[in-house]
Amino acid sequence: MDPALWPTGARARSGSDSDFAFAFNDRNFSDRVLRIEIIPVSAQESKSDPEGCSSIADWASNRKRKREENKKDDVVDVLMHRGEQILNGNMPNIEDGVTYKNEDEEAVLMVKESPSGGGVHTNPLGDEAAHMDDSSWIVGCKMGLEVKTIHISSPILAAKSRFFYKLFSNETRESKQRHVTLRIPASEEAAFMNLLNFMYGNTLSTTTPSAWLDMLMAADKYEVASCMRFCSRLLQISPMTCESALLYLDLPSMLLMPEAVQPLTNVAKQFLAAHYRDMTKFEEELLNLPLAGIEVILSSDDLQVASEDCVYDFVLKWARTHYPNLEERRGMLGTRLGCLIRFPHMSYQKLMKVIACNDFHPELASTVVLEALFFKKGSPRQLSRAVEELNFSLRRFIERPYKHRPIKVIQFELPRRQCVVYLDLKREECARLFPSGRLYSQAFYLGGQWFFLSAHCNIDQQTNLNCFGLFLSMQEKGSVSFAVDYEFAARSKPTEEYMSKYKGTYTFTGGNAVGYRNLFSLPWPAFMANDSLYFIKGILHLRAELTIRTVTLS
Repeated sequence: MDPALWPTGARARSGSDSDFAFAFNDRNFSDRVLRIEIIPVSAQESKSDPEGCSSIADWASNRKRKREENKKDDVVDVLMHRGEQILNGNMPNIEDGVTYKNEDEEAVLMVKESPSGGGVHTNPLGDEAAHMDDSSWIVGCKMGLEVKTIHISSPILAAKSRFFYKLFSNETRESKQRHVTLRIPASEEAAFMNLLNFMYGNTLSTTTPSAWLDMLMAADKYEVASCMRFCSRLLQISPMTCESALLYLDLPSMLLMPEAVQPLTNVAKQFLAAHYRDMTKFEEELLNLPLAGIEVILSSDDLQVASEDCVYDFVLKWARTHYPNLEERRGMLGTRLGCLIRFPHMSYQKLMKVIACNDFHPELASTVVLEALFFKKGSPRQLSRAVEELNFSLRRFIERPYKHRPIKVIQFELPRRQCVVYLDLKREECARLFPSGRLYSQAFYLGGQWFFLSAHCNIDQQTNLNCFGLFLSMQEKGSVSFAVDYEFAARSKPTEEYMSKYKGTYTFTGGNAVGYRNLFSLPWPAFMANDSLYFIKGILHLRAELTIRTVTLS
C-alpha cells in the first residue's frame, strides 16, 4: 500500500518474524529499568520548531540549524560522579574513568550505582518509585527534566541494537546494573520511543517522510540496522522532490552506518538524473545545486545537451561560481567534476580552448586533450594504450544523446584549406527521423566560418516517397562568399569502403545550404531495411570532404 495513503495511526511492519510487542514495558518480561531524562526545548527552539517537522524541507532546515548550533556550543551537561559512567549515543567500548562525548551532543547514557558504591539500587518488587525519590538520580543534571521510566529486556534490545549489545555485554560493573539512565533532547523523544517500539514489535506508527527520517537518524545513532533499512525502503517509495533527493545524497555523510541507506541514495541519484535530464531547461537552477548533485547529473549517460561542449561550459561556470579561489577550483575540477566531462566527444575548437584554460592544471588539460585526439583519430590500439597508461575510465568514451551529433574532423591548411568530416548515425537515430525529422551535427570550422551537416527524412519530389537526405549548411550569415568543392560519401556493403554518392561545387554566401534530398536514391523502407547496404553493424557511416576554392568579399 502506498505510505502516502496510510490513515493516521496506521502501522507498518518491517516483515521480520520476531514480534515481542507483548513484552514492551512489561516488568514480567524485563530485566532492566530504563530511565529517560528528556532535556526541554529552549524558548528560542520552541519558536522555530514547535511540534516537529511536517515536511522534508522543514526537516532538512531544522536538522541543519541544530547541527550548526551544536558545533558552536561545545559544552554538554556531562559530569562524572562516584560509580557513574557517562557514554554517548554511539556507544564505544566502555572503559572505567573515561568520559565519552558525542559530536552532536544529542544523547547521554548514564549507568547508576548506589551512592555507597557497594551495590546497585534495586527493588525486589521491581518498583522504580523508590528511585524516583532518590535525589542522587539527578546529581549533575539540570533541574526541570521530564522523566520517563520504562521496563526493558536487555536480550531483545541487544539483539536489535549494537549500541545496547555493547552496553549490556561489556565486562564491567556498569554493564550488570539493573537501572540505566538515558538523556535525550526533547526533539528526539518521539523518534526514540518509536525506535523502542520497533525493536520490540517491528512496527512503525509514523506516516510522514520527515518522521521516517527522524526514525532513521535515531536508528543510526543506536545502531539498529533493521530499522534503518525499513525507513530507507519507506522513503524510497514515498514521493520525492529535488530537495529531498539532495538531502538523501547527504545522508551517508551524517550517519554511522551509511551502507544501510545506500539503496535510498541510489534512488535519489536516479531521480535527480531523470529530473535534470535536459540541462538546457534548468541551467539557472543547476547553477545553485551543491557539488554532490552536479556530480550525479553529469555522470548520467542519458543527459540531453546540444553537445559535450555545453557540458564543459556549464562546468566552468558552476566551478567559478562556487569556487572563486583558483587553487581550490583547480583541485575540485581535477578530482571531482573534470573527470565527468566527456572530452573525447567535444569539438576540436573547444579542445583547443581546454589547453589554454587556466581553470585546469596544465598537466590535466594536456592529458585529457591528448586522450580525446586519440579517440577522434580512431586508432583503437593507441586509444587502448592511452586509457591503460593514464588510468582513465572507459565511461568517458560513452556518447550521450546529444542534440548535435559528434563528428570527427581532419583539417588541412596546405596546399588548400580543406577538411574531411565523418558523421556516424545509429539505426535507431535514423528511424526517429521518419516521417519529417532532422538531425544536426556539431559545428566545424572552415575558412573562418562555422558549418554543420544535417540529416533529413524528406519527400522525394519525383516519386513522392520518403527518403534519406544529407545537407551541408553555413551556420551564420556573413559578408564572405565561399566557393567550395564538396563530396558526400557513405560506407556500403560488401566492401565496407566509402563510396562517393554526390560531388559538386557550391558558393556559400552565408546562411544557405547545399545537399541532396535522396542521397541513396532509395525509398525510406528500402534504406531502413534489415538487409540495407548502408548500415554496418547498425551504424550509418557518412563522410563529407570539403575544399575551399576561392574566398571573396561581398
